[in-house]
Amino acid sequence: MIERGTSTAPVNPPAGTPAKPVTPRTTPKRSGGFLASSNGRKSVMAVTGAVLVLFLVGHMVGNLKAFIGADSFNEYASFLRTMGAPILTYRVALTIVEVVLGVCIVLHMWSAVSLARRAGKARPVKYAAKRKSQANGYAVHTMRYGGVIILLFVIYHLLDLTFGTVNPAGWDGTPYERLVASFAPERWWVTLFYVVAVIMVGLHLRHGLWSAFQTLGLASGRSYRPLKAAAAAISAVLVLGFLTVPVAVMIGVIK
Repeated sequence: MIERGTSTAPVNPPAGTPAKPVTPRTTPKRSGGFLASSNGRKSVMAVTGAVLVLFLVGHMVGNLKAFIGADSFNEYASFLRTMGAPILTYRVALTIVEVVLGVCIVLHMWSAVSLARRAGKARPVKYAAKRKSQANGYAVHTMRYGGVIILLFVIYHLLDLTFGTVNPAGWDGTPYERLVASFAPERWWVTLFYVVAVIMVGLHLRHGLWSAFQTLGLASGRSYRPLKAAAAAISAVLVLGFLTVPVAVMIGVIK
């Protein structure tokens, strides 16, 4: 007769058989910390993107002072170089802002590239049927080339209006004089390059804002269309705000 529970009871090994070592179960450790995770890199992209958007808004408002006149625009440019005075010396605060923006750009690009590579490794085989979505839109297809154009534009923009190296008015010209000289009618190619770069920024911004809304879980139900329209509207306002000044200089409204 078999007693209850005997069938599942442990069986002692025969005498003389060496006991097998018991290996303790361990939980695999995660390496890299928060920044190595997808959520961490998405957070980096969101924070750096927000800083860059705030910069764009402030920069656009400052540029629009050119419509008020040369004195107003030059005062705005002087304020940027004397921020924090008398505690900080000339251009120290502006240099700090430029360094922060540079770090944000590098981190933003790093998080975007690393997330794209991780997504590619997670799905090495393409879908048999192409699905139409925001991710397959025009903005996404131009992100790679648009990023290169934006980077080249930022470098040229600094050499032109900040340092005056490639500007006809040179370093000795006032900020307003360099602005007018840069987008003069005979330099139409500079204005064209500016227009293309700003449009690329707008496409990048629209996609970034919409992706942020989706990541936060806000773009669902009734909020889907309003938030999608908000992302497009914010991008359009910034694009138009940045383009009005060079176009106004080229057609003679600002001179």
